[in-house]
Amino acid sequence: MLEGVIEPVTKVAPAMATPPSGSTSQSFEDLFLSTYPRLVSILRRMLGDPGRAEEIANEAFLKLHSTVLPPISRSNLSGWLYRTAMNLGIDELRARNRHAPQALEASRAVSASSQPETGLQLLLRAETQQRVRLVLSKLKPEWSQILFLRASGRSYKEIAAHLEIPASSVGTMLIRAEAGFEKCYIELFNERV
Repeated sequence: MLEGVIEPVTKVAPAMATPPSGSTSQSFEDLFLSTYPRLVSILRRMLGDPGRAEEIANEAFLKLHSTVLPPISRSNLSGWLYRTAMNLGIDELRARNRHAPQALEASRAVSASSQPETGLQLLLRAETQQRVRLVLSKLKPEWSQILFLRASGRSYKEIAAHLEIPASSVGTMLIRAEAGFEKCYIELFNERV
């Protein structure tokens, strides 16, 4: 029924089946281990989505593994990978932009149908805000600052720069600040946050 419509699948030699001529015999695994983290890092900055960045990096390596490359591209496999990954990342951004108007329209529909807060809800929210401010005022200043910065969406690197501490210390300091906040909140109000 589908004769002539579907072409038979032919086996394609992977790009890394034989090492590039004139270079060291770097295996696919070595290339992956040396290039993957940097590739994901660049894509993460480009896309703002760590999960999608990893997927696109994997897709670039899959393309490398399943494509027969011309000799000129085989001499710079990492360059070919970066170029392919960047093109895939740009395609992802373009796809997002195409879908952005529909997402915006959907969010407007949801917000238009949501009910306004009642007086009780407003009062409870104001009381919670007041309690949080009180607890923050009782904490060490560094803890209050780090909690505020993290709650406002700052990255660990930005927090480290703002507080002038090593970036490797931000996680530990944040955990301690959260534990201190919770302990103080329980002491003041006899309930969990």
